[in-house]
Amino acid sequence: MQIRTFRLKPKQDLFDEIESYVATQHIEAGCLLSSVGSLTHATLRLANQNIYNEYEGHFEIVSLNGTISQHGSHLHIAISNEKGETIGGHLVRGCRIYTTAEIVLAEFEDVVYRREFAEDSGYEELTVHPR
Repeated sequence: MQIRTFRLKPKQDLFDEIESYVATQHIEAGCLLSSVGSLTHATLRLANQNIYNEYEGHFEIVSLNGTISQHGSHLHIAISNEKGETIGGHLVRGCRIYTTAEIVLAEFEDVVYRREFAEDSGYEELTVHPR
């Protein structure tokens, strides 16, 4: 296992930058270990919904986790506003960094993660293959 850390800067797109990092580093299997930061705009897909919800304001990233791969990632985020109200869902494009996002991830060097259609769920789901 290899641990990697990087920082994102104001106005960058959280999802796009994580995906870009995973692609340029050729990471085939891994997970997010830790992340902290803030957003000025959030776009989330909430549970069991096919639409995206958008939120404007100042938000703290209180949780960000999931599996990552250059073959497809699956990430969830929870954010809180200035009142401490928290909302979470699937991380998608459109979350803009306010001051920073500090990302720590683990790369697993013995497996490859892929996304393949699963009849039991009807979605592209994680499959694990030996490297």
